[in-house]
Amino acid sequence: MTKKLSHLDEQGRARMVDVGSKPPMHRTAIAVGEFVAAKETLDRLMGEAGTDPLPKGEALAVARIAGISAAKKTGDLIPLCHPLPLDHAQIDFERVAHDRLRITATASITAKTGIEMEALTAVSVACLTLYDMTKAVDKNLRIEGIHLIEKRKEPVE
Repeated sequence: MTKKLSHLDEQGRARMVDVGSKPPMHRTAIAVGEFVAAKETLDRLMGEAGTDPLPKGEALAVARIAGISAAKKTGDLIPLCHPLPLDHAQIDFERVAHDRLRITATASITAKTGIEMEALTAVSVACLTLYDMTKAVDKNLRIEGIHLIEKRKEPVE
């Protein structure tokens, strides 16, 4: 069975999906990605004792704000996404290995359409910001595994 793509009309042309008749729901999406760098780079990024600060400054703070800002602008960046007034956006960082930082983006809204793209955009831009903030000290940076790990919707009470 082939599922019809919602962003295509009857002639196969791209279109914005009409969500006008859908009921508003509380929606949450969580996306993750990993930033991979040398141990020494992540030590500096995390502000470990005895390490020099990064040349561009507080990378985690800048990446957090960049991710949140990106979530808010997803409708401007992805052509067929609906512009959405977010209820909440959050970026979290967790060092999961000596050379690996997990970035988690959570976005939520009460709306007629999903919030997955906002979470994915947030984590992507947070990772790209970390790349930009550390590229001067590490030439072997990687961004890996960006994907959606959870989405929920609940009726509005």
